[in-house]
Amino acid sequence: MLDVFEELARMRARGERGALATVISTRGSTPGRETMRLLVKESGSFVGTIGGGCVEAEVVDAALEVLRDEIPRRVRYRLTEAETGTSGLLCGGEIEVFIEPVTVPTVVVFGAGHVSRDLCDVASRAGFGVTVVDDRAAFATSARFPTARRIVVHDSFEACFRDLAPNESTYCVVVTRGHAMDLECADYALHTPAAYVGLIGSRVKVQTVLARLRDAGRLEGVDLARLHAPVGIDLGGGTHGEIAVAIVAEMVAHRRRHLEGLRAKRIPTAEMVRIAERPPRAERVEPPAGGPGA
Repeated sequence: MLDVFEELARMRARGERGALATVISTRGSTPGRETMRLLVKESGSFVGTIGGGCVEAEVVDAALEVLRDEIPRRVRYRLTEAETGTSGLLCGGEIEVFIEPVTVPTVVVFGAGHVSRDLCDVASRAGFGVTVVDDRAAFATSARFPTARRIVVHDSFEACFRDLAPNESTYCVVVTRGHAMDLECADYALHTPAAYVGLIGSRVKVQTVLARLRDAGRLEGVDLARLHAPVGIDLGGGTHGEIAVAIVAEMVAHRRRHLEGLRAKRIPTAEMVRIAERPPRAERVEPPAGGPGA
């Protein structure tokens, strides 16, 4: 079982997702015994064993379901001679397995300003591993972000992107100090496998960002259902701390598949798609100096 825990530690360090299956009880003749463990990765590969056989294959399938909804469950299997390959030795054996997700969701926060500081603290307490990204070494420091798991700082956001590797369990939140940098970081995040991309700002700003990305041909093939903009649940607050709470609340609800019915600030996906599908705006051509007939 040491290999299971070693691999689990490596997976968590890499930000990978998995589910851990543990035999919690047995009755009768079973191939496995209590405390045997199986660590199932998102790819379907696994480390460890709960005794092998057809039951193990069924547990792998159940573990992948747990991984999809991140809800732990107990499953019980009744064994027969067909499952164990024995003959005349099995009499109603049962095995009960507890399967739990062992994912550590990561949030990449683009920007190291005031909202980001509170966002880092709240997200860390909510169980997210936080990476802070900025182009200012004086702002992106461990002293300002003591709860951050990682800080990435270079002289440009583009350079920072090369040090990131978002995956399907990553949350990206764009809260930089300027519209141009928000546009750059949102463009990057939308072209990663990140499950969630949040962008701070007003509805007008979000619509403008979408239009600019569309005009640059950067929305083709992008799943805008992942974009939560303006980001956060509508709690009515406006302080840095309140904004941070609203954003983390939305991330938690998204992770737990509990967003339905909550009043989010985001523009509906259908509206975003309509913006993305509009023809690009034609560039304005300035008349010659002196006006017509000059």
